[in-house]
Amino acid sequence: MSDTRFSPPVTTPRSPEEETGGPAQTGARWPLPEEAFWSEEADPHWMAPGELTQPQPAVKDDEPPTKNPAESPAKGPAKAPAKGPAKSPAKAPAKAPAAADEPSQAAQEPRPRKRAKAAADDTAQPQPEPKQEAQPAKRKRDPYLDNVKFVLIALVVVGHSLVPTLSADSSRALYIFIYTFHMPLFVLISGYLSRNFWNSNAKTNKLVDTFLVPYVIVEVGYALLRVSVGQKWSLTIIDPAWLNWYLLALLFWRLSTPVWKRMKYPVPVAIVVYLLSGFSQIEGDFSMDRFFGLMPFFVIGLVMQPEHFEMLNRRWIKILGVLTILGAAGVAILLAPQAKLSPFYFKASFQDLHLSWYMGLGMRAGLLVCALAMCFAVLALVPRGETWFSDLGTRTLYCYLLHGIPVLVAKEMGWLELPWLFGPLGVLAIASSAFALAIVLCLPETRTVFKWVLEPRLTWLYRRPSRS
Repeated sequence: MSDTRFSPPVTTPRSPEEETGGPAQTGARWPLPEEAFWSEEADPHWMAPGELTQPQPAVKDDEPPTKNPAESPAKGPAKAPAKGPAKSPAKAPAKAPAAADEPSQAAQEPRPRKRAKAAADDTAQPQPEPKQEAQPAKRKRDPYLDNVKFVLIALVVVGHSLVPTLSADSSRALYIFIYTFHMPLFVLISGYLSRNFWNSNAKTNKLVDTFLVPYVIVEVGYALLRVSVGQKWSLTIIDPAWLNWYLLALLFWRLSTPVWKRMKYPVPVAIVVYLLSGFSQIEGDFSMDRFFGLMPFFVIGLVMQPEHFEMLNRRWIKILGVLTILGAAGVAILLAPQAKLSPFYFKASFQDLHLSWYMGLGMRAGLLVCALAMCFAVLALVPRGETWFSDLGTRTLYCYLLHGIPVLVAKEMGWLELPWLFGPLGVLAIASSAFALAIVLCLPETRTVFKWVLEPRLTWLYRRPSRS
């Protein structure tokens, strides 16, 4: 059983308007894939709506001590004690219970009947229940980060679908624009959702349920898929193939969470590690190249608080975000003809990029600043309320792990290399098709079909936590 029920709240209570919306309701309840990518269940151990109202009528019946003698006027012993304290009304309430105990059955029989009648009245009247049901409503998922996650997962599908047409400047410009921020922002959201990851046994179990087991299954599945389309068999568990790198990198980021939370200055340390890692040619085994290349974004998300997201919900910041996005799009169009794509994967070393040490440090620092600026611009512009795609954002794990199948088939069949796709209209067609594919893969029906593979319930594998 998870111990999140007994953990203290992550944030201090704030105003009612903050509790009803915005990231103030995030904390540990918000998933990634779950929960940077995954969705979290509501806490089932919550007080039932009728528990607070049923005992109240019984207490009201016991308050006036003079009702018991009136209910049984024919009983002689019930009247006798009432005559003694009539001269001193101040002592009457104190002696009434003792007098009622002496005749025992006569005065005590009406009480259970009154309580049963009061409980029956409470169950018969439905008015108090909606008032009590309003309390658990505060524990609903806030749609803000779900909106962000769906926007990002749609961009992931678009980016992978554009690869066959990258020789066209229009496709290359959109690819550079997307890859500058979409995975850094995904990692930042994953860091934010990992703040209280180690406070729950259930979430710790997800290290196996939602990372290791799906990782192995997806690796084997994509190896079989490549063979089926005519490629050579290749399966190396330690070297993740294509999009599967994120599961391993996120696993190691979350394993390192206690270390970052112990540091006084985690963000500067992470940035220094990120810059210095460019001097080493880190291999892709266990996604170590991406682990160091995207580390600052995870740590920044780890130290962020709900009020930081609220700071982005200001008009002047939204206007600045629009200008940032437009400026980034213009720069991507200018750089597309001659820019290399390797730096935007956040994993290549200075030697691989053929850069001197000072040029490499400048390139990494500039890319970090640009990525953070675009991340915060997108966070400021994404809708914060309920939208038509809010529910889709709760199932991004399925879209991330499954979209490679149709994209790989389309590449091998040549559907993404038609001549008319190498142009602005072709880019628009690819982006629209990829967006529709993202919607389909985030539907509840997709989760119903593939949940047993991508989110297995391995409760038999873990020990039950002790109740001591």
